[in-house]
Amino acid sequence: MTVAELSTRIRRRELSPVEVVEAFIHRIEERNKSINAFVYFGYEDARRRAKDAERALMSGEEIGLLHGVPTAMKDLFDFYPGWVSTFGGIKAFKDFVPDFYCVYAERIEKAGAIILGKTNSPVMGFRGTCDNYLFGPSRNPFDVSKNTGGSSGGSAAAVADGLVPIAEGTDGGGSIRIPAAWCGLYGYKASFGRIPFVTRPNAFGGSMPFLFEGTLTRTVEDAALGLSVLSGYDPRDPFSVDEDVDFMAALRRSIKGWKIAYSPNFDVFPVDNRVSEVVANAVKAFEEAGAHVEEVKMGIKRNQRELSDVWCRLIIPINIEFFENFKQQGIDILKDHRDDLPPQYIEWLEKGYRMTILDLIRDQQIRTEIHDAIQNVLEDYDLIITPTVACPPVDNADDGNTVGPTHINGEEVDPLIGWCLTYFTNFSGHPSASIPAGLIENKLPVGMQIIGKRYADADVLAASATFERIKPWYDIYKICESRPI
Repeated sequence: MTVAELSTRIRRRELSPVEVVEAFIHRIEERNKSINAFVYFGYEDARRRAKDAERALMSGEEIGLLHGVPTAMKDLFDFYPGWVSTFGGIKAFKDFVPDFYCVYAERIEKAGAIILGKTNSPVMGFRGTCDNYLFGPSRNPFDVSKNTGGSSGGSAAAVADGLVPIAEGTDGGGSIRIPAAWCGLYGYKASFGRIPFVTRPNAFGGSMPFLFEGTLTRTVEDAALGLSVLSGYDPRDPFSVDEDVDFMAALRRSIKGWKIAYSPNFDVFPVDNRVSEVVANAVKAFEEAGAHVEEVKMGIKRNQRELSDVWCRLIIPINIEFFENFKQQGIDILKDHRDDLPPQYIEWLEKGYRMTILDLIRDQQIRTEIHDAIQNVLEDYDLIITPTVACPPVDNADDGNTVGPTHINGEEVDPLIGWCLTYFTNFSGHPSASIPAGLIENKLPVGMQIIGKRYADADVLAASATFERIKPWYDIYKICESRPI
């Protein structure tokens, strides 16, 4: 069932929160071994909360929007008191247990949802695939020889395979949208500031590039429910937006007469022809809904390889800060646990330590060029449509170090992030979603990215819901159901 169906039936007392949680735990126990989505199992806490949820329901207490609905959180910078946090499978942190909440856990539980455990991600989220030396790769439910995408790959696998109906994703360069594309899900990254992103000791750490909390779901309605719960002002976040929006109402809006810009490659990305064909066909659905679609040039002049390096340089300072903070607490990862980290990540850390203030300023200037390119197009159009990623899912490696392709259409790309058309809106802060556009060879999902104006999250949801009505995708999950476990 979807989140909407589950929450409604629980509210009507047609389903018991205890029975629902047990059913999902059973499904995780049955199917997780084949996809490696969950890496921490919080069943004891979940069962206790399910009993509390049932008592509240039966006694007529006021209940939250997601009362009794099972969910999962990500094992990265995502914390639940008493649960292990490995920061993406770093072996040195396999027993590290914080005593505080992240925003997702805090707000999702306040809405009545029940967290069943934590899901897999790559080391520090620093790549578009999902693999690490501690837990290994998350495997794509559509084809377990393939990767899920990252960094929220475990969450994507869990939702695609029905282990939970909604899961947390975080997004610093596409980490919600990339695995959504490869796992056939709806992945939503809100406008910067819409969902609080709380970091300490540096409250401003989520701005370079813009970092986001969000969700992975099977339906647009479920994402709107998640956004309704997660969004809203938080004084701990200096960028938090204080605005109430009816995201559920957006699902019923028409897009007739809208102007939509279609960029098949953001001007600079090589895109696999199979992906291009699926997205070019999918974008026609908006014309069926009465919108006017035009192919556009974004005006981006720099090479995609230069731009992916900018993303790496912009995000590496908060990674360095992380290790320096733990060094002050007596844990020197780079000195004593260097083998826990993949070589590509170590290479970028070393580059980061050599960066100058002038390097950072120049990268921010390049980032501004991408912001302006997106903003300039959105002056004349309501939305921008692109592929989410430039290639189909890649094969999983057997050494804990799965990466993306090094070349697409004969052009060299950075295997960490260079094949992802997602990180541009982490430069700019615009709301963007990946929506299932279709299948390659009737088997592997392709994602289409929908980008809206800043703070126009309702527009992205409206267009997404329209597309879902015209080209429903829910039946694709039968492919996951049919695989051996």
